[in-house]
Amino acid sequence: MSKLGTLGARLYRGEVGYDFVGKRKIWYGISILITITAIVGLAVRGLTMGIEFEGGAAFTTPKTSMSAAQAESAAEAASGHDAIAQKLGDGTIRITIGGIDTGKSDQIKKELAKDLKVDANTINADLVGPSWGETIAKKAWTGLIVFMILVVIYLAIAFEWRMALAALVALIHDLTITVGIYALVGFEVTPGTVIGLLTILGYSLYDTVVVFDGLKEGQKGITKQTRVTYSEMANKSLNGTLVRSINTTVVALLPVAGLLFIGGGVLGAGMLNDISLSLFVGLAAGAYSSIFIATPLVADLKETMPEMKALKKRVLAKRAAAAAKGETEEPQDDSPLDEDDDPQTAGAVVGQRRQPSRNNRGKRR
Repeated sequence: MSKLGTLGARLYRGEVGYDFVGKRKIWYGISILITITAIVGLAVRGLTMGIEFEGGAAFTTPKTSMSAAQAESAAEAASGHDAIAQKLGDGTIRITIGGIDTGKSDQIKKELAKDLKVDANTINADLVGPSWGETIAKKAWTGLIVFMILVVIYLAIAFEWRMALAALVALIHDLTITVGIYALVGFEVTPGTVIGLLTILGYSLYDTVVVFDGLKEGQKGITKQTRVTYSEMANKSLNGTLVRSINTTVVALLPVAGLLFIGGGVLGAGMLNDISLSLFVGLAAGAYSSIFIATPLVADLKETMPEMKALKKRVLAKRAAAAAKGETEEPQDDSPLDEDDDPQTAGAVVGQRRQPSRNNRGKRR
């Protein structure tokens, strides 16, 4: 832990740096592989929609010794539809059956009561009509689309359209991975899931906007110098916020992990699974995308601009000339600036920085 803390401090001070942007093809490949896996899982298994979206009934039994698998089989036999049963922490069982006629709920309750050997009046039923579920589904999609549109408009105004596009790609990446894992795990998609998705998309944007703000400041006057390319400047900005991104993500993941694994798994509070899984997966995917997707994508888009291409040629030409003369490829931070160097971007070099030597004051009077 002490070594990790020391590394984080050095990274924060800029004494070391990691070339995230330079190795972007590796991250792109990993992201494409994960996204394809999520899409395949979604296509093969599909989403298990809750009754709030497709209509149906949710039955809560009294405390029983019957297992969730047995209750699920009994519910499917009584209704003729697929059912999902969850054992709750107090010994009761929650059984959801989607796509059934709500008028048959009393009959299903009687059949369940026989199988569970309890009084039918002790089984609580929550009914949702198909028209109401369809309305909820439309509102959920509308909210998600409006959120995306507003985010793109804001980022395009606050920064530029290239950063807005990169942030949108990162959001779609996070959303696809989260939905794909939901399909693979088989958890129900409920209104809590939608709330969780909107929450993690906002959190993902937080990390992305912090890095973009650094890019916006760093790119001022960047074409007036010949020390760094745009990608190198972007990588320096990313390294400067890396420790904060990791710390905030870990701190946010710990309580969410408690909800998911302890609340939903150990204590059996199944209603926590829908929101906690989306938060857990989304927070991790959002931290990944802000570091490995959004910033490298901005660098790719910016370096298609003619002025950035010309800057890259000048930087490489200067380094080649310095190498031919036997000089160091990159000047140190305490070396004097060239006449075409800009003070705001000078010294934005990936890698270890050397501190200026201290003056030997006091030795001679």
